Amino acid sequence: MPQLRLALNQIDITVGDLAGNTDRVVAWTRRAADAGAHLAAFPEMTLTGYPVEDLALRPSFVEASRAALRALATRLAEEGLGDIAVVVGYLGRSENAVPRFGRPAGAPQNAAALLYRGEVVIRYPKHHLPNYGVFDEYRYFVPGERLAIVRLHGVDVALAICEDLWQDGGPVAAVGDAGAGLLLTINASPYERAKDDVRYDLLRRRAREAGCALAYVNTVGGQDELVFDGDSLVVDAEGALLARAPQFEEHCLLVDLDLPAAAEAPERPSGAVVADGLTVDRAVVSAEPLPAYEPEHPGTVTERIGDEEEVYSAIVTGLRGYVTKNGFKSVLVGLSGGIDSALVAAVAVDALGADAVHGVSMPSSYSSEHSKGDAAELARRTGLHFRTVPIAPMFDAYQGQLGLSGLAEENLQARLRGTTLMAISNQEGHLVLATGNKSELACGYSTLYGDAVGGFAPIKDLPKTLVWRLATWRNTVAAQRGEVGPIPENSISKPPSAELRPGQLDSDSLPDYAVLDEVLDRYVERDMGRDEIVAAGFDADLVDRVLRLVDTAEYKRRQYPPGAKISLKAFGRDRRLPITNRWREGR
Repeated sequence: MPQLRLALNQIDITVGDLAGNTDRVVAWTRRAADAGAHLAAFPEMTLTGYPVEDLALRPSFVEASRAALRALATRLAEEGLGDIAVVVGYLGRSENAVPRFGRPAGAPQNAAALLYRGEVVIRYPKHHLPNYGVFDEYRYFVPGERLAIVRLHGVDVALAICEDLWQDGGPVAAVGDAGAGLLLTINASPYERAKDDVRYDLLRRRAREAGCALAYVNTVGGQDELVFDGDSLVVDAEGALLARAPQFEEHCLLVDLDLPAAAEAPERPSGAVVADGLTVDRAVVSAEPLPAYEPEHPGTVTERIGDEEEVYSAIVTGLRGYVTKNGFKSVLVGLSGGIDSALVAAVAVDALGADAVHGVSMPSSYSSEHSKGDAAELARRTGLHFRTVPIAPMFDAYQGQLGLSGLAEENLQARLRGTTLMAISNQEGHLVLATGNKSELACGYSTLYGDAVGGFAPIKDLPKTLVWRLATWRNTVAAQRGEVGPIPENSISKPPSAELRPGQLDSDSLPDYAVLDEVLDRYVERDMGRDEIVAAGFDADLVDRVLRLVDTAEYKRRQYPPGAKISLKAFGRDRRLPITNRWREGR
């Protein structure tokens, strides 16, 4: 059987940075070539970054991407890398799409190309365009109607892009019809909890349907709310796992494959119509198999990480990507001594290093001594920069003018803290991190222009119960390393409180978090109705109360900063509800 050494390059790319992304492709191609790879693959839309959103609708950006692809092919050849076949994602356009109402102007396409010896050998536009969750690809792209198959060293290699695997039919069925020996799919598949298991099962099934080995390369890094976890995979024609890359780190996954020889005269030649109406498009790079060689990379299977480590790595990756790719050098966190700000600070230190993290304690007359002490202790443990700015004098000045009481008096304290953080940010150039969690955000338990201020919200998609789990996990990992846990034990164990009035606890305003998070999971994540949630065993009055809180807080969520998505349905692009809305599930 013909042999092929494959290099799957899961790399971190930046939207709009065509020059920088091109440099990364060249550097990682050189690494693959030095390892003796014959075929190097890069993720979906590598040259432009993903998702490009409305940049896809700018003709100038589309043409810049197409020009970058041609320039990359030339550069690879000029730098001595022309003899390794390179598959890379880019933003292209259809040459023959007919303009019509409802189709993106200019017919942009999410595409892949194979480059070899200075030439763009073949192009493949994505066939299935996702239009759910965070995806709006029908808004941006025209679907492809061709199946690209390249003969490389005696093996027929078919190309596909991300959603082409997730939907039945289309390229996967066509590959089985056309008889390829390897299906190579490039991806920008965002992270969600437990998605790696779903993805693995999907690839095994698709390999069996296509009747050939399947290689899947995914990107890594953060892009606004989205986090990409890598987790590139190779399975054989029976779905058996051959190789798997680590999550949340750049990596070149090398594997030597024995693959079926391509038929001299394929039953489905170029121009033939196969499954789902796709037209076969074939090209030949090298018809003869390589001389036999001794395999050096039988395939490395990286051990999977646990749920807490996976989620923690995702929010660290998301924060690091947002801060570095947007040009910030440091971040600022309001430290209350509570669990949320403590976890955000620990994540920030792990993502950026302690010297880039600045913490501010802003005690009022209601702040407990242990909360002030816990904030200082967290700073000591992590090594971040720490200062104290009391807000009591500011509060007294406002009260002297306004004479507020009740909730307005409580929210004034939160807003003074928000103003303080933003003032320091303006003066010193730090990015302010909001510290709210998903449970609070769902119920509107936050103050606009107070604790909701900031440029990024690292734990925005974490339910409160998961915040506790991650804090405990992070301290446990530190202990296993012989280090002091970054989060003071008192911040984890004490009852949560906003400390905006004497003796205040979160439980005064919200149900117990363990119960609250179960109800929110059903209503927000799974879109269950009120009666279905009650039928699952929850108290009807409690359900009505929670649903009412969620429904009336949409205007607050619209104004909250972006944050890393780790769940099936994060607030923001995943869940888009009208602010002005009289539909209520509760009675």
